Amino acid sequence: MLNIITLLKEKIDTKDILQNEPMSKHTTFKIGGNADLLIKVHNIDQIKFVLNIVRNNNIPIFILGNGSNLLVKDKGIRGITLKIEIKDVKIDKQDKQVYVIVGAGNKVPEIAGRLLREEISGFEFAAGIPGTIGGFVRMNAGAYGKEAKDIVIETTILDYDGNIKKIIGEGHEFRYRESAFLNMEAIILDTKLKLNYGKKAEIIRVMEEYRKSRFEKQPIEFPSAGSTFKRGNDFISAKLIDECGLKGYSIGGAMVSKKHAGFIVNTGNATAGDILKLIDYVKKVVLEKTGKELKLEIEIVGED
Repeated sequence: MLNIITLLKEKIDTKDILQNEPMSKHTTFKIGGNADLLIKVHNIDQIKFVLNIVRNNNIPIFILGNGSNLLVKDKGIRGITLKIEIKDVKIDKQDKQVYVIVGAGNKVPEIAGRLLREEISGFEFAAGIPGTIGGFVRMNAGAYGKEAKDIVIETTILDYDGNIKKIIGEGHEFRYRESAFLNMEAIILDTKLKLNYGKKAEIIRVMEEYRKSRFEKQPIEFPSAGSTFKRGNDFISAKLIDECGLKGYSIGGAMVSKKHAGFIVNTGNATAGDILKLIDYVKKVVLEKTGKELKLEIEIVGED
């Protein structure tokens, strides 16, 4: 690994090469074992450089955004964890439409703030989503009846062989909390949003309405990875979990939120093992009592 670090230092600042880095520092769950190497990259050349090292040395690679939809297991992540920090923003204000190209490493709430200042509307629903733009697109993230698919029109990716490609329109294959990117060996570099002109006061009103709703309905006082389970075709997961009497049920430091049964939260000292045991228990009880199979919305990575 020392040889790999020496190679990396040719193009990556030492401060951006983190050895045995606790993933609890990089996930909203505040949970996770160590990453062997966590590398922060700020531009395409750096990403290509790391991918070349990965290919030539047969090193496993994991792409990290803001860790907001992620559970890292207690023994951490082997190989290289690549944290994307591309934060360019380009705003193209046309006569009746606004197009915004956003780097994948931008945090979604920060982009919501930038668009508010520019009086650009259409992104308000996303203001409380704690991920990066890359994760937002990859997971077709959404809230309040709207999703990434409603505003994303083009995405630039870099495949693991170093080729840049454009994904346009239906090529994104957006589905509920899914997209074409889940099955690609590729890194999202940026995405193009189709938005509208708006009035600052109205954008603030809508964002504040959504903020109040989150505060009232979601357990934002505890670390979590957002909704733990996907909505079913004919059921709402949180409703089933509640009806099964599982609100407040805990294993170790992991608990089914008392405020919103769709969230499993870290009450302060949970391990990934606690979260996984609680997930399995909730799935088992719901299946036994209702016949419905819950599917995860969060991504699980790393070693037990």
